[in-house]
Amino acid sequence: MKGRKLLMIPGPIEFEPEVLSTLGKPTTSHVAPDFIESFGASLEMMRKVWQSPSGQPFIVGGTGTLAMDMAGSNLIEHGDEALVVSSGYFGERFADILKRYGAKVDVLKHEVGKAVTPAEIEAALKAKKYKLLTFTHVDTSTSVKLDPKPIGELGKKYNVLTILDGVCSVAGEEIQQEEWGIDVVLTASQKAVGVPPGLALLVASPKAMDVFKNRKTPVGNYYADWNNWLNIMQAYEARKPSYFGTPPVNLVSALEVSLKIILNEGIDKRIARHHKIASAFRAAMKALNLHIIPENDSVAANTLSAIYYPKEVAAADLLREINLAGIIVAGGLLKDLATAYFRVGHMGSVNASDILGTIGAIEAALKKCNYTFEPSAGIIAAQKVLLG
Repeated sequence: MKGRKLLMIPGPIEFEPEVLSTLGKPTTSHVAPDFIESFGASLEMMRKVWQSPSGQPFIVGGTGTLAMDMAGSNLIEHGDEALVVSSGYFGERFADILKRYGAKVDVLKHEVGKAVTPAEIEAALKAKKYKLLTFTHVDTSTSVKLDPKPIGELGKKYNVLTILDGVCSVAGEEIQQEEWGIDVVLTASQKAVGVPPGLALLVASPKAMDVFKNRKTPVGNYYADWNNWLNIMQAYEARKPSYFGTPPVNLVSALEVSLKIILNEGIDKRIARHHKIASAFRAAMKALNLHIIPENDSVAANTLSAIYYPKEVAAADLLREINLAGIIVAGGLLKDLATAYFRVGHMGSVNASDILGTIGAIEAALKKCNYTFEPSAGIIAAQKVLLG
């Protein structure tokens, strides 16, 4: 009998055994040759996963919010104009971060479930000169997905720095940072990158680094200041010891293992796997007459889903029964809708068995809550997609 439940939340996720075993190894010195090699290799592999051969990677102990904070604090100076494209909770957080560093922020958003279009973004860029534009590739609160490619093109057209919040997308959704002209792509370790929480990860374009280097004022955050970290990244990549703050040694070693797994699978195959599993899950929810937050599949993420509870089922009851069936999912995050929906993560090492087990648990929970549906309808719909 398995002694643990399957973790199907939007992060932390289920991790590969090789990643977890690396975490359990004896901790070495942060300037030991083997660790320097591991750190340097991780930086090099990040460029491949991000598809940004000319970019400057950063690996820093912290969360996805720190990665957002690093992008904002290093590229914003007091009085700069910034446009935030928001699809939920984390778009609003980015606006708060930029304001903290003195930016004048405009927020572009729609009602919950709808995605801001490139045409609407272009209209805003035509109407006002901005230094920086941020957008959330996949907002973890709503599972709404934006298409980064046209946004990157708009950034180049209007000479605006573009920052992609990829906390819930990197290594799970398609990202071609350099080809699409995205200036910063940031994420956290505990989602599709496949490493337990504790690493803030980002890659900055040469243009972003030039803007940073030509700042007229000091960076307003000491820990996040790229002036303190750039030399460290460059030293480790050159396989030389250096020090600013002690890195989380075991996490960085685990990152190296996970990035190797990602690249061995192949980025295109990995993205296709996420798409198929997400499509199967959405088909299952539709078969059960459950509705997702995104207004249609074209703006629905492949890394997680946000599903409205049936009106006749109490949120706490359904979550409890899913948990009793052996699956852990997450409740809602948006303040005004927290009890109206739940979230299921399906990213990283997730496979067909995981998603079918999750659908089965949801079906069992719905039955316990006296919700009427065709028995096994979700499983059958998902299987058709998975086997197609």
